Amino acid sequence: MKSLKMRLGTIGAVVLSCAVMLGATNVAAQGQLATAITVDSRVVTQFEIDDRKRLLEIFNTAGDTDRIAREGLIEDRLKQQEMARFNRSLSEAELQLALEEFVGRANLTLPEFGQVLAARNVAPRTFIDYVSVGVMWRDFIRARFNREITITDVDIERALAQQGATSTQLEVLLSEIIIAAPPERAAQVQEVAGRISRLRSFSEFENAARQVSALPSRDNGGRLGWLPIDNYPPQIRQLLLELRPGEVTEPIDIPNGVALFQMRGQREAQRAALAPLSIEYAAYYIPGGRSEGALRAAADISNQVDTCDDLYGVARNQPAEVLDRLTLAPEEISDDIALELARLDSGEVSYNLTRSNGETLVFLMLCARNNAGAGTSDRELIRNQIRSQRLNALAAALVADLRASADIRP
Repeated sequence: MKSLKMRLGTIGAVVLSCAVMLGATNVAAQGQLATAITVDSRVVTQFEIDDRKRLLEIFNTAGDTDRIAREGLIEDRLKQQEMARFNRSLSEAELQLALEEFVGRANLTLPEFGQVLAARNVAPRTFIDYVSVGVMWRDFIRARFNREITITDVDIERALAQQGATSTQLEVLLSEIIIAAPPERAAQVQEVAGRISRLRSFSEFENAARQVSALPSRDNGGRLGWLPIDNYPPQIRQLLLELRPGEVTEPIDIPNGVALFQMRGQREAQRAALAPLSIEYAAYYIPGGRSEGALRAAADISNQVDTCDDLYGVARNQPAEVLDRLTLAPEEISDDIALELARLDSGEVSYNLTRSNGETLVFLMLCARNNAGAGTSDRELIRNQIRSQRLNALAAALVADLRASADIRP
């Protein structure tokens, strides 16, 4: 395990040493090793809570990160206690693979992510614990309950029938503001976003959108049309559902910016019953950021293409890295891209996002929202989806039982 930590910290002692020194300084100065929560005989320290919060901020976790960190660590202790009863553990090789897969979702290596941790003063141990508990729990639940789950052809046929039918699904009517937040303006942007989050007037939010939003919707006061709630990324969906008309989300950190949404209305509508299993999209990268030339190039490309396949012609004879075409589960898509895709139908495009510190414009196109169909491979997708849903339900019930019987003291 020690060698694994060394590899995580940029494959050397420098990052780990800095993290340990910073952690030691904080502990000495603030007494963060004091017990903050006990879960039966297991302790959660204030240092762990604060470090988990910093880790969640790296992940751009929306919502109250203090509450999420506390609840997550309490559940981790319950899960660890239960898994210890069955002697569940990870080998170093399994943990190494899990860490590499986790950071790989963000197109990073472990050394690169180690640098991110060091820059945000997050102890490598915090990240290792976060991943290891999640992976062990997933495998533990599968091993414990998999045999209890039987998925029949009738279950699959029912899901297929539901897909072909319609059912009511919640749609939301929102207004949006996304404020560009380069590092040198981050503090100022957070202050502005905090003021906007306290607005309750539709007209005041619209005026703010016209003044500070980086999206074309600013010309319309940030107003969007009716959209299915399932279009939005899972990590933001719950925040939207908690809003009453007129209320605004807390500032949501996204890459290079901050997002806010105001609820204008909710309704039930006739929609396909199944949420997408995956979303396919393409991203073509144009140098020049939001310069006049780059925006003109994006507009020209928009006039040339009707489907994602057409982008291969646009990218012909250019380096492979100028075009990405990805198919990901909704929860695997970064928040800024997911929010753009939420507004698009298949074949529609946006070029509101940038990368490389604003120097590259992202031409984003939605290829498809993929639901299960009637083919053999899609039947397997449905089978796996049903199994995953049932395993998640059993896991949630087990955690609830463990929590009910535990002695938890804040």
